[in-house]
Amino acid sequence: MNAVPRHRLLPAAAAVVTVVLWASAFVAIRSAGQEYSPGALALGRLASGVLALGVIWAVRREGLPPREAWRGILLSGLLWFGFYMVVLNWGEQQVDAGTAALVVNVGPLLIALLGARLLGDPMPPRLLAGMGVSFAGAVTVGLSMSGGGGASVLGVVLCLLAAVAYAAGVVAQKPALGRASALQVTTFGCLVGAVACLPFAGQLAHQAAHAPLPATLGMVYLGVFPTALAFTTWAYALARTTASRMGATTYAVPALVVLMSWLVLGEVPGVLTLGGGVLCLAGVAVSRSRARGGRAVRVAAGVEPRPGPSQKVG
Repeated sequence: MNAVPRHRLLPAAAAVVTVVLWASAFVAIRSAGQEYSPGALALGRLASGVLALGVIWAVRREGLPPREAWRGILLSGLLWFGFYMVVLNWGEQQVDAGTAALVVNVGPLLIALLGARLLGDPMPPRLLAGMGVSFAGAVTVGLSMSGGGGASVLGVVLCLLAAVAYAAGVVAQKPALGRASALQVTTFGCLVGAVACLPFAGQLAHQAAHAPLPATLGMVYLGVFPTALAFTTWAYALARTTASRMGATTYAVPALVVLMSWLVLGEVPGVLTLGGGVLCLAGVAVSRSRARGGRAVRVAAGVEPRPGPSQKVG
């Protein structure tokens, strides 16, 4: 069996790191969100991320992104780093985790639709089939984890807005990655999001003075790992594949959240929850699989090479 080429293995590994860390964020948000309001938690997370990214950016001396990349950086920073994090934190305070996960998982479908319409992303049958299987798994996980009470209409609307912001931010970020490095796009996108959240600085200062240390450490963890590291590995992989395929990868998150909640929080999943998690992973595998009897779908785990100068990106 031939070894997977390095230029294919690294983006696939980056996508795995992203998915695992984003899954861990749900566990951390559940803890830190009990002590911090949505806006304060978002600002604290983004500020921690900016500090971590800024150090790496300064050491690597990558400089400012080119002017052509700033439109995508600004849009993704405002929509994904800023707005998304605030409304998701808020939404998860209004509805249970299962409902939130279910609604937010509309995001990859929106990414596929926007990517096909605005970026010209291909929509091969295996990608569509895999997304369908994974979405069914996400629905199963969401319903099985939902509490007995009725979901807040406000919470559902907030989670839906988070899904829309997530999808729009990814599609806006993709063209910028054709003109700037993953570190530049992530660092300055995170900075834009932090600046947008500055109105919550007063809340953050007040709550940080009274919050227990574990909650504050959880907020810092969110900034350093699921934000600084995971958004950079996401951008690295996204620069080498389509937005639709990267969106489909995130369907593995609900399955990993179930596993992490089991291991970290002692929340034993039921049979229906486990079945939904298996469906999520199976759908990702289908969407990343090779076409029968044909050439590989770009790369093991679905990562494509970076578009050349003659290819249109965005």
